Parts: sequence; structure tokens; C-alpha cells
Amino acid sequence: MGLDIVSEAGFAILERYLNKIVPRTRIRSAANLILGFAMLAGALPARTLAQQPTGAGTSGTPVQQGTQLPSAPAVPPKPTLADFAWLAGRWQGAWGPRVAQQIWTAPRAGVMLGTFQLAEGDKTLVLELYTLAEGPDGIEFHLRHFTPTLIAWEKPGPTVLKLASVDSKSAVFENPVDGQPKHAIFTRTDPDTYVSRSEIIPEKGDVQVTEITYHRQFDGPPPKQHKEKKSKSQQ
Repeated sequence: MGLDIVSEAGFAILERYLNKIVPRTRIRSAANLILGFAMLAGALPARTLAQQPTGAGTSGTPVQQGTQLPSAPAVPPKPTLADFAWLAGRWQGAWGPRVAQQIWTAPRAGVMLGTFQLAEGDKTLVLELYTLAEGPDGIEFHLRHFTPTLIAWEKPGPTVLKLASVDSKSAVFENPVDGQPKHAIFTRTDPDTYVSRSEIIPEKGDVQVTEITYHRQFDGPPPKQHKEKKSKSQQ
């Protein structure tokens, strides 16, 4: 009722005022319009007015507190020499009639050291010296060939391949400079066996691939896998 009384009184005052300056038909139209806006504003709850957009482009859907934004994708851990710890030890394989032997040290002070000997009968054909080294740009595979009297084959210096990928089963190294070799790949087939693959890509001619399957060598007989004895209640 309070709203009706105020509205009617305001309408009468406004009508008398406007009657002095404009025709009556326009007075009634203008007064009705103003009255309609006044009644509409009084009928809307304060809560509804407070929820209206406050600016251009503002969404009418309120943001609930505690909503979690999508998290960034997980960054894979940076490879370390711990990923190659399985390589430590003595290995032996065959390349046709030739015997290939490798010895790798465990990771220490950012380096793993490896040696290689390829022999046929009682003659050593070539020696190699390896290092797996951690550097600012990741793990690098350094290798250099020598004669039995340690005369280096690669005169400018060792060949350097950079680690391209590694997981629990394989590691791939790539040569960014040339194809001598272009790739070196280590593939584990079981804890005591892995395949070493070298891919040489010359400027002219066919790709040359060398694969040697190495088996871990033990100082004594290989450790036996003991089976658990079943108790009488399990038999």
C-alpha cells in the first residue's frame, strides 16, 4: 500500500506541474511512463539487481569458489645416467666369426666408461673407447676407434652422438654432424641381454647396419633363481 500511495501522490504532483508547460495528452503519456518505471524498480528484489552484469562482455553465470582450473600436462623427468645403470658389467657377443667384448663401469661423477674389443681367432681387429657423459644439453655418447697400439682412427677427435630418447627398454642416440655413425641404438631384451645397433649413412652408397647381441658375463656361474618352498599347508 505504501508504494501505491507514494506513486499516486507523485503522479498528481507531476501532472499539475506538467499541465502548465505541455498539453494534457502528453502529460498523461509521460507521467504513465515514469510511473511504470518507478513501480518496476520497486517490485524487483535487491538480490536480482545485484546479480546483473557489471560490464560489457560479463557472463551472467557466477564462478563458483573452489573450482580447480585444468592443470598443465606433466613434464617427463630429465634422463640421467641412472637410466643406463643396467649397462654396468661385462658383456660378450658374436659378429659372424668375430668375438665382441664390452666392459662398462657404473655411473660415477657424471660419466660411464666403456671399452670394446673385437677379435677374430688370436688377432685383435679394433678397440673402442666409450663414454656416456651428462652435460648441459643432456646425455652424450662419445666413441673413438683405436688400433691395438692405440692409434686413433678418427683423427679430428671422437664421434659424439646425442641422446634422442630413452625408456626402460631402449635408448636412441643421434649424430647431428654426419652419418659416421648416424644412429646408435641400445635395446634390452631381458635384464642380461641387449642388442647394440649402429647405423652408418655415408654420403654415397647404401646404409651400413651392424647389430651385435650382447649377453652379460658373470665372474662365476650365473645366479640361480631360487624357488620358494611351499609349506605343508600349501601342498
